[in-house]
Amino acid sequence: MLGRSLLGWLALAALCLATVAARAFDDAKYPDFKGQWDRIGPPRWDPGRSNETAPLTPEYRAIYQASLADMATGGQGDDPTYMCLAPGMPRVMNVYEPMEVVVTPDATYILIDHIHDSRRIYTDGRDWPDQIEPSFAGYSIGHWLDTNGNGRFDALEVETRGFKGPRVFDESSLPLHHDNQTIVKEHIYLDQADRNLFHDEITTIDHALTRPWTITKTYRRVQAKQPVWREVVCAESNLHVRIGKDDYFLSADGLLMPAKKDQPPPDLRYFNQSRK
Repeated sequence: MLGRSLLGWLALAALCLATVAARAFDDAKYPDFKGQWDRIGPPRWDPGRSNETAPLTPEYRAIYQASLADMATGGQGDDPTYMCLAPGMPRVMNVYEPMEVVVTPDATYILIDHIHDSRRIYTDGRDWPDQIEPSFAGYSIGHWLDTNGNGRFDALEVETRGFKGPRVFDESSLPLHHDNQTIVKEHIYLDQADRNLFHDEITTIDHALTRPWTITKTYRRVQAKQPVWREVVCAESNLHVRIGKDDYFLSADGLLMPAKKDQPPPDLRYFNQSRK
């Protein structure tokens, strides 16, 4: 009898603890990011409007122009993602595939099925660690804001550091500095007039820029009860081949072919070249 009573008390205590834990995270206090989100507009960071032109230093403006010239002749420029390297921040927020945002008490997760684009933003009050393992996505710390004073959070402030490269802003190879000392600050919020719009005000501080550069990205919630989450595997059917510092292409019949006009073949010193 005593054993049954003890088990009953333990079960009741566990239920109470679970109830308290569930109540501790009140998702009604947070913006409703549920669902699938798609980018609005082109993924490029410099769409040609004068007020959004990247303030590159002269050195990195020249690097950018050289990259554009290489792409004009059939090359890949300085964009590393064609070989399935992760885009890294802030390019991740170009959202090349649909995005999902998962809010928990200690972290907010941004999930994007595209070359390791997913992010973890810590919101548990931690400070910056003494050492950060460099990564393409960086190390993100955020805190929630109640800007309306109504007891509910309506914005997330995020700072991201601790990068490795190579990284660029977009597929045009708009460059970030090779020192990887980038700092990215974000102000993330839902549109006040339309809760199906999600804004990310992104400020990039980087030595390739003459000043901090701010651009706002906007995403629209997909209006589908069961949205489709497409699997994207970059390495699958990727026909690009990099040998040394040169880029080549794999033809439909599985043979190596040039990527540029009059491009010489790679160094074949380790192969028997008598074959015809």
